[in-house]
Amino acid sequence: MTDLEAALRKAVRGDVRFDVTSRALTTMDASNYRRVPLGVVAPRDADDVAAVLAVCREHAVPVVARGGGTSIAGQATGTGVVLDFTRHMNRLLALDPSSRTAVVQPGLVLDRLQEAAAPHGLRFGPDPSTHSRCTLGGMIGNNSCGSHSVAWGTTADSVRELDVVTARGRRSRLGPGWAGAPEGLRELVEGDLARLRTGFPELPRRISGYALDALLPERGADVARSFCGSEGTLGILTEAVVRLVESPRARALAVLGYPDEGAAAEAAAGLLPHGPLTVEGMAADLVPAAVALPRGGAWLFVETGGDTEAAARARAETIVRAADVMDAVVVTDPAGQRALWRIREDASGTATRMPDGSEAWPGWEDCAVPPARLGAYLRDFRGLLGEHGLRGTPYGHFGDGCIHVRIDFDLLTDAGVGRFRRFSEELADLVAAHGGSLSGEHGDGQARAELLPRMYGPELVGLFERAKGVWDPDDLLNPGMLVRPAPLDSNLRFSVLPREPVDVAFGYPADGGDFSAAVRRCVGVAKCRTTSAPGSSVMCPSFRATGEEEHSTRGRARLLHEMLAGAAFSRRTTPGPPAEEQIGRDDQHGRHRANPSELVSDGWRSEEVRDALDLCLSCKGCRSDCPVGVDMATYKAEFLHHHYEGRRRPAAHYAMGWLPVWLRAVARTRAARVANALAGVRPLAAAAKRLGGLAPERDIPRLATRTFSRSFRPRGEGPRGRVVLWPDTFTEHLSPEVGQAAVRVLEAAGIGTVLPPTLRTAPGGFRPLAARRGRVCCGLTYVSTGQLDRARTVLRRTLDLMAPVLETDLLVVVLEPSCAAALRTDLPELLHDDERAARLASRVVTFAEALERLAPDWRPPRVDRPAVGQTHCHQHAVLGDTSERRLREAAGLTGELAGGCCGLAGNFGFEKGHFEVSRACAEEQLLPAVRAAADGTVLLADGFSCRTQLGQLAGVRGRHLAEVLAEGLEGTGA
Repeated sequence: MTDLEAALRKAVRGDVRFDVTSRALTTMDASNYRRVPLGVVAPRDADDVAAVLAVCREHAVPVVARGGGTSIAGQATGTGVVLDFTRHMNRLLALDPSSRTAVVQPGLVLDRLQEAAAPHGLRFGPDPSTHSRCTLGGMIGNNSCGSHSVAWGTTADSVRELDVVTARGRRSRLGPGWAGAPEGLRELVEGDLARLRTGFPELPRRISGYALDALLPERGADVARSFCGSEGTLGILTEAVVRLVESPRARALAVLGYPDEGAAAEAAAGLLPHGPLTVEGMAADLVPAAVALPRGGAWLFVETGGDTEAAARARAETIVRAADVMDAVVVTDPAGQRALWRIREDASGTATRMPDGSEAWPGWEDCAVPPARLGAYLRDFRGLLGEHGLRGTPYGHFGDGCIHVRIDFDLLTDAGVGRFRRFSEELADLVAAHGGSLSGEHGDGQARAELLPRMYGPELVGLFERAKGVWDPDDLLNPGMLVRPAPLDSNLRFSVLPREPVDVAFGYPADGGDFSAAVRRCVGVAKCRTTSAPGSSVMCPSFRATGEEEHSTRGRARLLHEMLAGAAFSRRTTPGPPAEEQIGRDDQHGRHRANPSELVSDGWRSEEVRDALDLCLSCKGCRSDCPVGVDMATYKAEFLHHHYEGRRRPAAHYAMGWLPVWLRAVARTRAARVANALAGVRPLAAAAKRLGGLAPERDIPRLATRTFSRSFRPRGEGPRGRVVLWPDTFTEHLSPEVGQAAVRVLEAAGIGTVLPPTLRTAPGGFRPLAARRGRVCCGLTYVSTGQLDRARTVLRRTLDLMAPVLETDLLVVVLEPSCAAALRTDLPELLHDDERAARLASRVVTFAEALERLAPDWRPPRVDRPAVGQTHCHQHAVLGDTSERRLREAAGLTGELAGGCCGLAGNFGFEKGHFEVSRACAEEQLLPAVRAAADGTVLLADGFSCRTQLGQLAGVRGRHLAEVLAEGLEGTGA
């Protein structure tokens, strides 16, 4: 334990963490930058904050305040002690509807404040796209804005008073009339009034630099307002009194179509006199093809409000009439509006991949110009991109003249970094020439602070430095930001990664086969850190269950990044100077610089990475819900493959990973009844669970005494054709009734069924293959436990067995969603060198998809009952459930299925040590929905894991959609 750590533990009641994992999780925010801190402290109150500052001042160690870690300019990273306010100082302390104010702690997530204010018809005005995970402290530090700033302004406009602790321990309540100002600040301002009155551009989104003009006497000398946007460099916020605004009772969303982004930008300012709540712009590059929007190549999203839906719609239609558009639509349905806004909110992640798959990065994420100049600025901006051979897709707050864009900078090579610097310098000059601000929302951080003299001139920047000296004479707070900044091309997080592709098992086709590029997908927007899963979303159940960053998708990606960084550092220093000579050198500010080797230095053997991945359910939710498509389930399987290579694995990997083998052995020996009887004897079951590494709280599922394949009889060719019905392990050995029901329904729809591998094409159709032995298997259990060599062997054998099917155009119907997802994605990505894998993956369909494709005019039996349950997480993430929704609707099954994850997730919920997290995941959405269901409600659960979780935790039986329809057929006599 270091002296610093010991002193902090003695002085602070909150959490003091100097371990590798805690430090690795805070090396980055959502920017291009990386700094390795010495430790992380989660203070419990303002006294703890003061104690941390006192200890760090004594040890000359800098302090960085951090909220949700979604800052895009690097200001939430540092080399000293990071203060994490999200763990303890995260409460709403008071809300007064009469005065429309709230008292908040800095770690409070914005959505929690909005939820508390909503019953009173109120809300906090600013709403960044990260509203579900950004904190009020971070918003105040960056002076955040969001899409509604044309109506309600920036965070500074919503702040009344701030409680702050300065670096030297002074506690102040900041407000108007010089309230809380440190000694010397007033004299500094009054000595340079002329410069402050003329040196700041007038525009709605001027965030760059210190807001010293808020201290002018004609502006009320508002110290709290001036503090907003200071990025934690002046003092540490411990409490805030914020203003709330009245929320419209009804809203309408006008989506206006334009030929291109330039036309949309030219039109935006003209809509402001109509009093819209938002004027957001987006081009076609960022809109999923499946989304239905008005004709156009770019769109403005203009929201209006009113006391009634009719009033809101009328205002929206007025704007449509006033706008010169190609096409337009007005949406008043709340669900429809949410779906459209989700596209806009995900853009900060979506924009990190260009249409051709190449990477794009922040850095010039949010410049702002006067709204009337936006069209001209965008033309010049596009020209500058072209001059440098760069590409980007602008989007954002067109009504405020603020543009977000991710640009395909090459930040991996020296030449690319050099071009990044040259472009940045020229763009700063361009923004200044248009009377704009280098930052219009996210702050300067390291990304832009170096260029502030180009916007403000050296004299005003010198005044910023003097103001910093008044507040923080020791330069203890977030040094290198805003004043005396670190160079914009230093500390780049990509510089520590391997330059050569890492040897891996999966193909990573979307990342050019490069595992480092796959890990780089995580840019830190932290959608995985939401504390609730809105709608049907899944990601990230383990974070919602634990609240720990290391169990979020972002946290795991950060640890994998540090693992790669550590391995790359080891290679770079061998041969060469001993690693220990590189450790402990000082940075440009004379402070200790942590080194990659101090974090995750043991590569694939890392216990820190293993422990973080241990609670990953492999639900694949991030594959679809993460805006940049991080696929942590695949990364986990890859890591486990290497981590245990040549070593003994956990017992559960053998018990659950080899489940197909054990179940086939039981079936061959007709021992299911004996196995069930033994599992019913508690001492024997307990011993078996201990031996297999299984959770003692779990019951061992009962095996079918007759497998699905044994009960199956080949059907003739149906009038609508034939399908191959995949006998997955769960349907075959544990739920044969699901397979039998599916056959019954498919047959009723005129579709014949056969089982693999006992078929071959022949002039007469299909006949048994006596010579081929073995069972097809999707390899799911081997993949989920990281036994990838075994998975490849099993999958290659499966492809051999399926060769006759691949000679036909038959669809392969897979009833178990997790197995269907494995065949669709894991198979072609693991056997990327075998063209048969892609062919089989393309044939895989779900039960509902088969009915829709082969029997589109068939009508299922009417069940006419409400339904509850949960869309399987793999179905949501990989397969999609559009066909299932239509089939349910046709059958009269009403109601929406829950989102989230059931928590069992195959082997996860059965493994020892996972039961509590597994149960917490189920308690988030699934179990409450089941308990609230009325009598007679159909309980749908297409996945065996989901049905097992319901049976063991709720004592109810879930059914596959095929079972419900088969039962309906019996009722009709079909």
